[in-house]
Amino acid sequence: MRVDIRPFGQSPAGEPADLITLTNERGESVSLTNYGGHIVSVMVRDRRGNLGEVCLGQDSAEDYARRDIGYMGGTIGRYGNRISGAAFTLNGEEYALYANDGRNTLHGGQEGFNRKLWAYEVAGNSVIMRYTSPDMEEGFPGELSVEVRFTFSEDAALRIDYLARTDKETHVNLTNHAYFNLGDSPDILGHTLWVDADRVIEVDGELIPTGILMSVAGTPYDLRQPQPLGKVMQREDNAMFTAAKGFDIGYVLNGGGMRQIARLHDPDSGRVMTVSTDQPGVQCYSGQGFNCGGRAGHHYCAYAGIALETQQHPDTLHQPSFGTTLLRPGQEYKTSTIYAFTAK
Repeated sequence: MRVDIRPFGQSPAGEPADLITLTNERGESVSLTNYGGHIVSVMVRDRRGNLGEVCLGQDSAEDYARRDIGYMGGTIGRYGNRISGAAFTLNGEEYALYANDGRNTLHGGQEGFNRKLWAYEVAGNSVIMRYTSPDMEEGFPGELSVEVRFTFSEDAALRIDYLARTDKETHVNLTNHAYFNLGDSPDILGHTLWVDADRVIEVDGELIPTGILMSVAGTPYDLRQPQPLGKVMQREDNAMFTAAKGFDIGYVLNGGGMRQIARLHDPDSGRVMTVSTDQPGVQCYSGQGFNCGGRAGHHYCAYAGIALETQQHPDTLHQPSFGTTLLRPGQEYKTSTIYAFTAK
């Protein structure tokens, strides 16, 4: 595995950021920046052996600081997805958060982990990034020490291992917000997607869970058999799907432990991306909100890429039936996700 490190611009605070690239013997690579823990690039081969980009990205740290790109490729924390009412109660105390999504908190608040400069080291075929979030940062209690290990293999699998510890009880829900497009088309409508889930999380008009776990049967969310995304996008038989103009939904994954939960396929290139995780959910977002510049002068339009964000379910703090995101002193938050790339 070859490792290359080069300057990648500066954070908004003027801190120098790096671009770290891991390249395997086949010439396939993953590029990361320690500004925001972003996945910048994933270069893998198609069925003809041609090397190509499959991850939406930007050209510099300054570009990743732009608000119009959303959370593209970033490490998300302290809390991925939405928290209703931008507040929660813990041990009888109310904690107010920053409302950056209407009345609610999204992906950590005003300055989430995707906007922090991370310390890092390279260890073999891994890049280990570390960030310490101070007590009450963005309104969350406890000093949270976070480590995210990105590992790229010779057979083109990107593994992400998350580890966090706290000195006070707090809530944690980490993920990555990479967008993937496995082909040469400007959108992913020609792709097929399979997700191993019988249910999704019903949401209201603000995309906040109602508490109902809805069967996918008979809805556009039914991906238990691989479905062509372009055909699914044309369906108008589900109000929630129509209002979102596509997928922006939390899937309740079948099974437990580390298992394969999703498969994305581009028939033209032959590339396949499988997703494996030990998490109970994955947020599927089909990129319908894209309208921004990208790397090398590209312009990303609607459906330019799809995000499969493995995580605990949204707003679990207010939905105890979903499980828990509570982390206590002496405990470790640990979770892993693998994005594996092949071609057929």
